[in-house]
Amino acid sequence: MFQLSRAIYRELAPHVATGKRGHAEVLQACERAVERLATDRHYFAQPARTLYRDVRPHFPLHAQAHVWAVVREYMDASDQLLAGLSTRGRDAFGNPLKCRSTTRRGTPCQRIPVHSNGYCPSHQHLADSEIVRDADDLRMAA
Repeated sequence: MFQLSRAIYRELAPHVATGKRGHAEVLQACERAVERLATDRHYFAQPARTLYRDVRPHFPLHAQAHVWAVVREYMDASDQLLAGLSTRGRDAFGNPLKCRSTTRRGTPCQRIPVHSNGYCPSHQHLADSEIVRDADDLRMAA
């Protein structure tokens, strides 16, 4: 994951307009976004938008479109890479994947999840309820 966040930073670094402090903040924002994408992928709804919002103040107005394009491209590539890792039963740090749910006793479920949604076969009903809840939220917003 270190390589991904540094690649984003290397693309953006020549355009930073806020000095050393701005460079440090852009690097930290890139690292935070990629780490969160790696560790909390299912609950990180719009990673590119979040990273762009964090780094945008450090760039001049004429570079904003380039910054958005770089952030979107790299975060999409990172998401695809992480999705590929999860199909092999490992997370971005090489640890075995575990179900996102908890058991009735409140402990984390230890079963291996289905790669498409992060839940094991016993907890698939939770993934279905997320889809229904998202659809309801979209209807209320309209």
